[in-house]
Amino acid sequence: MNRRDFVKTSGLTAAALTAMPEKSLFASFAGEKLKIAIIGVGLRGQGHLDLLLKRSDVEVVAICDVDPKMLEMSKKIISKSGKAMPKVFTGNDDAWKKMLEIKNLKSVVIATPWEWHKPMIVGSIEAGVKYVGTEVALGITLQDHWDVVHAAEKHGAHVMMLENVCYRRDVLAVLNMVRQGIFGEIIHLQGGYQHDLRPIKFNDGAGGKGVEFNEKGFSEAKWRTNHSVFRDGDLYPTHGVGPVAQCININRGNRFIKLNSFSTKARGLHNYIVENGGENHPNAKVNFRLGDIVTTTISCANGETIILQHDTNLPRPYSLGFRVQGTKGLWMDLNKSIHVEGTSDAHKWDDAKVWFEKYDHPLWKKYGNDAQGAGHGGMDFFVLHAFVEAAKRNTETPLDVYDGAAWSAITPLSEQSIELGNETIDFPDFTGGKWMTKKPIFALNDDY
Repeated sequence: MNRRDFVKTSGLTAAALTAMPEKSLFASFAGEKLKIAIIGVGLRGQGHLDLLLKRSDVEVVAICDVDPKMLEMSKKIISKSGKAMPKVFTGNDDAWKKMLEIKNLKSVVIATPWEWHKPMIVGSIEAGVKYVGTEVALGITLQDHWDVVHAAEKHGAHVMMLENVCYRRDVLAVLNMVRQGIFGEIIHLQGGYQHDLRPIKFNDGAGGKGVEFNEKGFSEAKWRTNHSVFRDGDLYPTHGVGPVAQCININRGNRFIKLNSFSTKARGLHNYIVENGGENHPNAKVNFRLGDIVTTTISCANGETIILQHDTNLPRPYSLGFRVQGTKGLWMDLNKSIHVEGTSDAHKWDDAKVWFEKYDHPLWKKYGNDAQGAGHGGMDFFVLHAFVEAAKRNTETPLDVYDGAAWSAITPLSEQSIELGNETIDFPDFTGGKWMTKKPIFALNDDY
């Protein structure tokens, strides 16, 4: 299958759902409800659907998907909520375009496979939608990212990439510490996506260690695995780069300047197929291009460096590998430790938990109870809450289109660097120079 056919035939499903407790946020809300439509109600989209249905300030007016099974699962979630059944759009790959004809549709949430994001974001904007919340990433090619930025600028629309890790409790505590100068001047940062995805990339829906993908796959295996067949680069950089970018004010007084990437040989996915399906399984003949570990280095305008690693095809525990290091100390996620010169014992680590209790971010102090039970340890509540509040108030989203473009463009740029023999390449300025005057706003609002 060539890349064009791959893009055409991939289905509309996404990541995973963890439901919140049975309760309603803002139960006393009496204002006009925010009308939201959801494109893509696979497992990830169902997570957003569940959270939105628990809010009394939101009305889900439409859902769209091409997978009948996912639609039925979504209808059960809606019925259980006691809310009115929204309009359902399905039948073909263009059903989402029909959905966008709904009058006075202000906001859309997109939770579809990556290759659909750019056309759906731009299509929503051109249809008059002013607030688009999209799962990562903004697009496939570098031009996709420019197209999204230009569409948002032309129509005065807000595009917020729903990067939930920016709202992880320890991540926000570290950001709070950075802003209070605990680590001194920030010098170097690290992050990544280090997560064994083999059971997700090869999933037939029957449980166990399957080795199927594409048309025989379930959920993400229907579409995500093919990216590992045809592409070699950091395919999922935003979980790592989003949080560290906030620590050094990327696009708001700072920006990415240059990037280079290196990729290892590819062995993990093939070995997994052989071990669980046998050497004679048809998928054992598939040649995966994606290197098992992709390492990307980024330099910044203010002199910092960032290292990102994409590591999803080998056996390993989950870790995003964060490191935030300054002139007075550092935080390292892997050993859950902090060292601050003059406070910590010399050459010894402190348990980060003690620091995090002291510097817990105000947003978590305010909404921690509301976030209980939400997906990914509560992060999903915060990122969707921020999107909803911005749309309700007609304000700028705390993560804007320039953030989304800079973070997810790392994927095509890393592919380009690797293809050019690990060449260091210039990082585009999606803000058109506005980074020099834009001020930080993320997690500085008392409400979102």
